[in-house]
Amino acid sequence: MVFFETEYLKSKQVKESLKIYALIFLVCLITWLCGILFLKNSSEYRIFGFSGILLVLAGFVLVPFQKLAGFPDLLDKKHHIRKRFSEPFAIGFLFAIADIVVYILILHPEAYSSLPPFLQPFPYSLLLYFSGAVYCEVLYRLLPLTLILSVVTLLNPKKVNNRYFWILAIVTSLWEPLEQTGNAILWVMVYSFTSGFLFNFIQAIYYRKAGFLSSLSVRLGHYFLWHILLGIYIQMNLAPGNN
Repeated sequence: MVFFETEYLKSKQVKESLKIYALIFLVCLITWLCGILFLKNSSEYRIFGFSGILLVLAGFVLVPFQKLAGFPDLLDKKHHIRKRFSEPFAIGFLFAIADIVVYILILHPEAYSSLPPFLQPFPYSLLLYFSGAVYCEVLYRLLPLTLILSVVTLLNPKKVNNRYFWILAIVTSLWEPLEQTGNAILWVMVYSFTSGFLFNFIQAIYYRKAGFLSSLSVRLGHYFLWHILLGIYIQMNLAPGNN
């Protein structure tokens, strides 16, 4: 297969993809170091764990095999920046608006006396939730989709893997919402599962259309409003006596 030859693995496209991924990994490494060096004794801070570093590090191995699995390289020039960043980011942002309506305006309209567990103090939240988004995208998409579809392609080099992609897209999209639905009011559980599945399924579609960075951008759009901007707002408006 042309794209699996050694020359391709040494190509400019792969080198550029590895450089971008290295920068992403560096941010995750800085987040981990900040946590263990400066914040580990502060109970209000969540630490990006070493297991997260190992998972993101494992992603390096599969970055060169995006074409083999049927996905664009991280900076594939065939795909406009709008498809890779702005459009998916906006979609994630819309999902966050829906979450704020449900979980804040409807379920918790009163002022918070402290930051809830899903938020972190700013500006540390920038590092933590960027790294958390990368962790999720490596776990739910980069590793399973690339690994399985690469194996399928190698075993059936003449067969288009469309069917396998859609099966994996559905299965991996169920993974996160099944982990997070929990016990709640029935309509909240239905909303949580449905929105979680659609969110992940859209990410899988963007991963196929424009690569890993577009899928990551969907999650970053959600995290930017839900975890970072909301966190800043709540942090600035804590109930009297808790500022």
